[in-house]
Amino acid sequence: QRVLRLAEMCRRLETEEEKVLPFYPSSLAEGEQRDARRILEETPAEPLARAMRDYVGLERFWQRFNKAKLEELALERERRVLSQRNRRLRELLRQYLAGISISREALGELGPL
Repeated sequence: QRVLRLAEMCRRLETEEEKVLPFYPSSLAEGEQRDARRILEETPAEPLARAMRDYVGLERFWQRFNKAKLEELALERERRVLSQRNRRLRELLRQYLAGISISREALGELGPL
């Protein structure tokens, strides 16, 4: 019940795009998708796989969780790239400002400007 309540709360925070198209389109070909569906419909032989059938309802949760995790990793990578770019731009700005500044020696000379 707690998980369902949390899911309802999270649903309200989703964007319109997430509500309409909550997951990325599959990268599998049509034949691969049919094979995957067929395998999922078969009764599993392994005990762990049989136990997992009880948790099929959480599949959407794990899809959303994995999507959020992928987006988090992508944003972290983008943050690192932007941080490096910011450092480089600051260094270029510092070099530019050092190049256009007037030194004290130049100001001490007769008629420097």
